[in-house]
Order: sequence, then C-alpha cells, then structure tokens
Amino acid sequence: MAGFSRKLGNHHHIGSLSFPARSQPPIAIKIEDELNKLRSLEMSLSSSSSKAELIRAGLYGLCQLHRYIEDVFNLPPTQQALSQKWVNKLLDESDRYLDICSNTRASLLVMKEGFQYLQSALRRRKVGDSISEGSIVSYISCRKKMKKDITKSLTGLKQVECNLSAPTSASPSSPEDLHLTAMVRVLKEASLITITVFKSLLLFLSTARFSSKHSKWSFVAKMLRKGGVEPVDGVTELEMADVAVRNVLGRNADFENAEKRLLGLDRSIDGLEKGLECLFRRLIQTRVSILNMPSH
Repeated sequence: MAGFSRKLGNHHHIGSLSFPARSQPPIAIKIEDELNKLRSLEMSLSSSSSKAELIRAGLYGLCQLHRYIEDVFNLPPTQQALSQKWVNKLLDESDRYLDICSNTRASLLVMKEGFQYLQSALRRRKVGDSISEGSIVSYISCRKKMKKDITKSLTGLKQVECNLSAPTSASPSSPEDLHLTAMVRVLKEASLITITVFKSLLLFLSTARFSSKHSKWSFVAKMLRKGGVEPVDGVTELEMADVAVRNVLGRNADFENAEKRLLGLDRSIDGLEKGLECLFRRLIQTRVSILNMPSH
C-alpha cells in the first residue's frame, strides 16, 4: 500500500513558513511543528505493518493543524488581506474536504457493519450454527463496492491538488500583500499534507485482496491456513483480514483465524472512524470561520 506520497511532498515543498518579521505570530511556529510531525509519519508508514494506527495518528494531527489554521484566519491581518476571491477559493477547498471526509465515514460505516455481521456469523458457528456463505459473499461485495466509491474521492483529491499547482500572484509590495503571501504559503503546505493523509487513508481502505492468483497473495493465504500470525512485508492488516475471510470459503476453512483478524480490524476501523469524526468536526468549524470573514 502506498504511504504518504513522497512524490507529492517533494514536488510541492515550500520551505519553512514565515510571516513578515514585525507581525510574526507564534501560531506560525505551531503550524510548522505540526507539519513536521505529520511529515515524519511518512517514514514510519513505509516500514510499519500497523498502517491503520499511523493513519489514525495522521487524522488527529490534521485536527490539530486545522485548529491552528483557524487561528490564522482569525488574525486581523488575515481578515484585512483576504479578498472575496480568496474566501471563495477557501470555501471551495473546504467543501471538497468535507465531502471526502463525509463519504469516507459513510464507507467505513458500511464496511464495519459488513464485517460485524460476519463476526456474528462466525461466533454463532461455535454454538452449532453453520456459517452462511452469503455472509462472506456479502462482506466481499461490500469491500469491492467500497473500492469503487473511494476511487471517486481520490478523483476529488486530484482536483484539489491540480488547483494547488496553479501559479500564485505577483510579488508582494504592501504589508497586506506580505501577510497574504505568507498565509498562502501556510495554507498550501496544510492543504498538501491534508491531501497526503487522505490519500493514505483512502488507499489503505481501497485495497481488496480476494484473489490468490498473484504469488504474493497465494503465499499469504497459505501462511494464514498454517496459522501464521506474523505481519508480511507490504501487506496491511486490512489485506490480511481479506485473505483470511477468503480462506473461510476454502476446503480447509480456518474460522478461528478469520475471527481473530476481523476482531483486530474492528479495533483499527474504530480508531480511523474516531479520527475522521474529529477531523470532520474541525473542518466544519474552520468553514464557519471562513464564512465569517469580512468580504472586500
């Protein structure tokens, strides 16, 4: 699974953040610190087998970052410098993030319901009930549909990314222009890292591994059938659960391993759900701050 996009970060990197010297607010330092924390997750994601936990940390990091961004919006120089054109751009970007956040939360809910239903079926098997093949097929169908829905969100992120690539205005001359230039740099960095975290989350959720035709997935399936519990390089906890569920349909069904994987996945998805809820609330509050800005 792709982690935080190294290509994106390198292509758009914008140096350290700074406002004009006489109006340098402490909030700029806090924003830079939070951005550095989020960037450091990229290195951890590339080598970690517990990607859900790191993405969850990224979501909570975005909550804090956007709280600081909201403080920037409330600075008097910001409200003096922003034209209605900029306010409209910020609102448009805010709408896109809220849509992606909302759609991802909805997909997570459907997915969670699917594997909780499957967990229930696996538990009933222990008291003598036979597990319905339909419950497994339903889970697989849910995961495949989720992948299609996430593709739409990734397209939306691509549009935001293209907008960020647009050239900025001419060199600043007045104090208001200096502040606006510094603030645009801050917002661009924040937008890039927001896109990166969302991409990591969406790519994590969109991988559905129910075919063992590829040699790697054949190996994972065999390992799980033998009771293997160690993480496999390049395989997320979600993919491991998918393969374990697929194994239930096989001749030598391993119900216990599938139940164990789904239980761990339930905890991971719960953490992602809470992180998204935190970010969604923060994005709404930021949008309210944008709407309350005076127009020029």
